[in-house]
Amino acid sequence: MRRGRRPRPALGRDRAGPRRARRGDRGHAGGAPAVLPRAPGQVQGARPHPRPHRDPAQERQRQGAPPPASGAIVNDQRRNPDETAFQDAVRAFLDTHAKPLPEWEEGWGNGPDELSAGAEPTREEELSMVAAAVAFRRELFDAGFGWLTGPVAYGGAGRDQRYQELFDEVAADYELPSEACFIVGHHIVAPTLLAWGTPEVKERYLRALYRADLLACQLFSEPEAGSDLAGVKSRGVRDGDGWRVSGQKVWTSGGHYSDIGEMLVRTDPDAPKHAGLTMLMVDMHDPGVEVRPLRQLTGGEAFNEVFVDDVFVPDSHVLGKPGDGWKVAMTTLGNERASMGYRTASPATDPVERLLGLIQHFGLDGDPHIRQEFARIAIRRDVIRWTAARAAGRGEPGAEASIIKLMDSENVRAIGELAGRVLGPRMTADTGEWGTYVWAELALSAPSRRIAGGTDEIMRNIMAERILGLPREPRPST
Repeated sequence: MRRGRRPRPALGRDRAGPRRARRGDRGHAGGAPAVLPRAPGQVQGARPHPRPHRDPAQERQRQGAPPPASGAIVNDQRRNPDETAFQDAVRAFLDTHAKPLPEWEEGWGNGPDELSAGAEPTREEELSMVAAAVAFRRELFDAGFGWLTGPVAYGGAGRDQRYQELFDEVAADYELPSEACFIVGHHIVAPTLLAWGTPEVKERYLRALYRADLLACQLFSEPEAGSDLAGVKSRGVRDGDGWRVSGQKVWTSGGHYSDIGEMLVRTDPDAPKHAGLTMLMVDMHDPGVEVRPLRQLTGGEAFNEVFVDDVFVPDSHVLGKPGDGWKVAMTTLGNERASMGYRTASPATDPVERLLGLIQHFGLDGDPHIRQEFARIAIRRDVIRWTAARAAGRGEPGAEASIIKLMDSENVRAIGELAGRVLGPRMTADTGEWGTYVWAELALSAPSRRIAGGTDEIMRNIMAERILGLPREPRPST
């Protein structure tokens, strides 16, 4: 039986790209040193020391490492004066509004006893983290760094993707609030609003989302419409210049703190099921909206079921046209799958980094089978990051988003299985030993990765049809 949830840090990081903690030498418990393909932009074995002004492009060239995939510089070139001035401005802002990452000596028993994948805060902890993230995001936005790549007309800075990468490179040296509460709004809903929203919706929501004046959620899956999303039964009925919406949604991340929701409803019950759908934006504070928590196998309550009862939505809040719901949903789901490649973390909590330390601690880094499986995991991790980086540079994601999602779920499963092989019975009960039971949380959360954002089977179908050009599966017309 677990002895109780260990305290979690109030601040963390869940943004694109790895957090650059200052690192110490890895200690090997025995056997040959494990072979770890370097994560993009990461130098192994460096002793902890601050390097805030060292040019990472020159450092990577000196070390012979590949350029990073996300969260750091993809276009590996010398800074021009504007880019240098930009990074100096970012550093000046963060020096005032954040703390540098604390130094920690890497090794068994050091750092937080948690992983970035699988661990879930309590609702109280989560709301505290959301409050900290919102406060920081508003300061960030007001300083001009909140939406670097967004159109100026809607509150963005109008810069290209490279400036986001330059920002992330500097920010990696600071302790910042977790951005988990913004993933849906910034990486999933907002790009959909840009692609499909009316001018009124864009004007009303985009700036507010990136300034954290509003938080967003998705209202897609239903009790009888998960993998078969086009089978949704939530209804939208025409009422004057808008729609009366009713229905039930499940597995809604962040629904309990969200202000708006992107909701898929059926507006034409007589049309073929993919053609009778409409996407619209719902006010989550409407009296007709009720949010209930769903308790998971891990003990967390990250998801919700949402009941919508006779909520009015004006025509201006329809994304696309009535009947375009399936097309809009495909844009949103593509954004969601592509966003999975950016959920990286500090080496202190990154599952791949921690898995290496686990293998070394128990003296299994000389086992050829363990080494081979770990190499697959590390390589897969880097491929995910590189693929996500390429997708980010092309705007709306395509079928490569399905590759990211499928590889992410497979890697989390493989990490949990390899950790179980190393730990054995230590993984099954919380004895208080550092670095052991935390892997059970990851293993318990792994099955959900195969479902969230579209099942693995659906991802394989998308890849087969859209990438390999194989014949489409027969689909019923209704």
